[in-house]
Amino acid sequence: MIKIAHVNKTFGTQHVLRDVSLEIPTGQIVGLLGPNGAGKSTLMKILVGLWKADERPTPDNVLRTATGSPIGQSSSPVKGGEEYPTEIIVPKRIGYLPENNPLYEEMYVSEYLRFMYSLESKVESKKSKAYIDELIERVGLPPERHKHIRELSKGYRQRVGLAQALLGDPELLILDEPTTGLDPNQLVEIRSLIRELGKDRTVILSTHIMQEVREMCDRVVILDHGEIKADEPIGAIDDLEALFRSSTLDC
Repeated sequence: MIKIAHVNKTFGTQHVLRDVSLEIPTGQIVGLLGPNGAGKSTLMKILVGLWKADERPTPDNVLRTATGSPIGQSSSPVKGGEEYPTEIIVPKRIGYLPENNPLYEEMYVSEYLRFMYSLESKVESKKSKAYIDELIERVGLPPERHKHIRELSKGYRQRVGLAQALLGDPELLILDEPTTGLDPNQLVEIRSLIRELGKDRTVILSTHIMQEVREMCDRVVILDHGEIKADEPIGAIDDLEALFRSSTLDC
């Protein structure tokens, strides 16, 4: 279970997230859908711990992992004179693919993944090699494993990024615009891979492409101007485009 409650984020005078609350059960693929600047990437960065939510610390409210370990301080937005404590509960192991997918392009694919894994895990080299070999097979990289990353197409670079996000077998996989810039064939392959990965872990992916949500997700959460405007299971939506338009219509 992933739970966030009353999350706010401001940059100067810009309110990027406004009292966002969300619960996601284990094993669900959720699509964060919204226009550019809706707050999708900001929410993801807060979930993975890169940024903190706005804080108003109180002694008994702390951001914590699913095991109860503190990961930061909470905030208490005020609504109508009442205190609403911020709460963020996420699994301990999280895999993250950021939108720009930063990679060490001068390294070979297998070399890069072994290096990144060594930063996370103290394991014998033989075990590490076997684990990376299995991961490369799973994400469809065997033909490219001995190439420099700079030689790879955009689609294969995304696969390397997904492989890195899967290091350590995370319980939660967070993907920010995972199919941006892919050609039609690469789109089909990456979408299929994400659906497969979602069978045994929770996946949150952000996108502004409605077709992606329909094809990959169990549920859609629509963000606009930092607020959740809609939260529905895909099977209950007759017209996703109409729901998006009505949810993001400027008043």
